[in-house]
Amino acid sequence: MTPRPRYQAPFYQGANKLAGKVALITGGDSGIGRAVAVLFAREGADVAITYLREEASDAQETKSAIEAEGHRALIITGDVRDPDFCKEAVKTTLNDFEHLDVLVNNAAFQQHQKDPEEISDEQWDRTFKTNIYGYFYMTRAALPHLKKGSAIVNTGSITGLEGSKELLDYSATKGAIHAFTKSLAQNLVERGIRVNCVAPGPVWTPLNPADKPVKEVARFGADTPMRRPAQPEEIAPAFVYFASEADSSYVTGEVLTLLGGETTAG
Repeated sequence: MTPRPRYQAPFYQGANKLAGKVALITGGDSGIGRAVAVLFAREGADVAITYLREEASDAQETKSAIEAEGHRALIITGDVRDPDFCKEAVKTTLNDFEHLDVLVNNAAFQQHQKDPEEISDEQWDRTFKTNIYGYFYMTRAALPHLKKGSAIVNTGSITGLEGSKELLDYSATKGAIHAFTKSLAQNLVERGIRVNCVAPGPVWTPLNPADKPVKEVARFGADTPMRRPAQPEEIAPAFVYFASEADSSYVTGEVLTLLGGETTAG
């Protein structure tokens, strides 16, 4: 992408909010996931990420960025649509880091279609299997290893609140993620495990403009009050907030919208 998404957050100063913690981030090879991985490491965490095989070079860049923050990085190849892979990803993280404290469900798939009739069964299935089944599979695999004080942070979207006419399937999964977040938070509150969701508006990541014409990409995010999309480094601090007991020990079941000045959502 030109310009490249910004993930290094040069003005962000770590404060050891995640010192000694271990985080597992799905789809951590690029975009929001990469920026979150970097800030988690800056806050003292060791970080494992999952990625698809075709994104290997991006995953290596993320690994190097985590290690540049002085913490250990683990990259795990596989697809969250496969429940057995989700179990293996958690197992691999535990084998390397010995415990797990924070799960970030972030892996996503989207594809624009102008008309509902253009959405194939394959696309519908892939979107749901990646965006909501994968969240459940990974959560189910991680839960036996999380303890009081642990956190789950999900990546939602403004499309899950307001809809998007060309992202029918994607918007539906993001709405499901928001409901999943609130329901899971209610279920786990007595275990002391917090569950929250970050729901951004347009973000300059490979996911969002990937299947759009050049003219549309040039206007991406221009309809926000700030007249631009967010950079991943501007979204990542919200994930730190939800992951950190120091910041959000009394917060669970929330869907936090980050909309570039827009003040209504759904």
